[in-house]
Amino acid sequence: MAVSANRLELLQIADAVAREKSIDRMIVIESMQDAIEKAAKTRYGAETNVRAEINPRTGELRLWRLLEVVEAVEEYGRQISLEDAQQRNAAAKLGDFVTEPLPPIEFGRIAAQSAKQVIVQKVRDAERDRMYEEYSGRIGEIVNGTVKRVEYGNVIVDLGRGEAIIRRDELIPRETYRYGDRVRAYIYDVRREQRGPQIFLSRTHPQFMAKLFMQEVPEIYDGIITIRSIARDPGSRAKIAVTSNDSSIDPVGACVGMRGSRVQAVVGELQGEKIDIIPWTDNIADLVVSALQPADVAKVVLDEQAERIEVVVPDEQLSLAIGRRGQNVRLASQLIGWDIDILTEQEESERRQKEFTERSALFMKALDVDEMVAQLLASEGFSSVEELAYIELGEISSIQGFDEETATEIQNRAAEYLAKLEAEQDAERRKLGVADELYEIPGLNAAMLVALGHDGIKTVEDFAGCASDDLVGWTERKDGEVKRFDGTFKEFPVSREEAEEMILAARLKAGWITEADLAGPAAPAEEGAPA
Repeated sequence: MAVSANRLELLQIADAVAREKSIDRMIVIESMQDAIEKAAKTRYGAETNVRAEINPRTGELRLWRLLEVVEAVEEYGRQISLEDAQQRNAAAKLGDFVTEPLPPIEFGRIAAQSAKQVIVQKVRDAERDRMYEEYSGRIGEIVNGTVKRVEYGNVIVDLGRGEAIIRRDELIPRETYRYGDRVRAYIYDVRREQRGPQIFLSRTHPQFMAKLFMQEVPEIYDGIITIRSIARDPGSRAKIAVTSNDSSIDPVGACVGMRGSRVQAVVGELQGEKIDIIPWTDNIADLVVSALQPADVAKVVLDEQAERIEVVVPDEQLSLAIGRRGQNVRLASQLIGWDIDILTEQEESERRQKEFTERSALFMKALDVDEMVAQLLASEGFSSVEELAYIELGEISSIQGFDEETATEIQNRAAEYLAKLEAEQDAERRKLGVADELYEIPGLNAAMLVALGHDGIKTVEDFAGCASDDLVGWTERKDGEVKRFDGTFKEFPVSREEAEEMILAARLKAGWITEADLAGPAAPAEEGAPA
């Protein structure tokens, strides 16, 4: 069959395939051109540089071969001499290509099969590209699909114009699906893979719950209410913190709905997962009290540097605050983003008593005072010898039973103890080989230099090469578990900002940066101002 004899049929095929696969008609026509070029090479030789063109309006097919203009012809199917080329086109020069028309070809069985494979592959690639472009822009949406099959616990979902997968660990525990079941899920990733784009769905992702609430609560969809944080234990329990941009709208009540209708719709989709809705506040102490409900909280102590919260609860509330297998406190920690330690009032009392005893013993040893004076200082809230050495004298003399003379003597003894301790630490620092010039970096003292020496940081260059995490430590969160890694200055009250300032000072001293680098680019002069 001559290809040129079926012009309209070619266009009809291209239109039908384009409609069926939802791809551009020109992509199908281009794949046909590639297939015809491949078939023509089997007819005219594989070395022939064949080109085919189908007119998208008339279906007319043109075939030609390209011949490169060269000095001396080595490949007769691909090259032509300059002399012969100029006989055809006087303007031809070396490196140009000359076209030579070819007659239409007849498709034999093998050539037709080969052409079909080319077209199928090209159309499949175009379909994959279309699917990737469509769904990569829909990450973060909820989609509805039908279960096509279940493989090793993974659910393959038919989305109508493509397939997606819900992996076993992205399914809510204890939920099962069969062929033909309807399923809703959250698109959390789309990747290009060898066998086509893979669309990954999830029913356990925290944002799946957020999107469900957005569908059920018009105020969230309109942006009046904002979901600030979500923590989920899929299929069991979840906590969600919400805030309202309109003071007249209660964010918790809006999410719950009339007689709980809105939240129950979400709970029903999540297989009965219990949801605690709490109001968000920037006050971390108030937020943790709400997040640990239904447990009552007696006291909250914040450590902002370590992002750690210590919560004291009544003895009978401990199990309620922690929850089954630690669920309540774990979800509260994930919701806030801080570590939470739960103590009973009795445990806190015992710890405070232990700290009081340790501080009293420290003051007795360091200041050479009797137990009564040491306990009096500890009960007034002094926790270290440094505080006593550098605090205003009046703070000590105002303690009942102390006068100015006693306060002066205590402060002098504190200063002597610190000087002695500094001398001992400086001797150890020298023994470790830590350079004297590190003293010139503001904020560093002998005890810190000893700690640096134990970690192999002995010069200004060594210190300049540190990161703030190396000094103050860092926290990693994985699978809901929090792991703390200590830094060199774990025993010292150094904040991350202070550590960064020390490192910058070291880099400045080492010549890695200049004062101009720290100042940043100069502001442009105003028009008319003197240069």
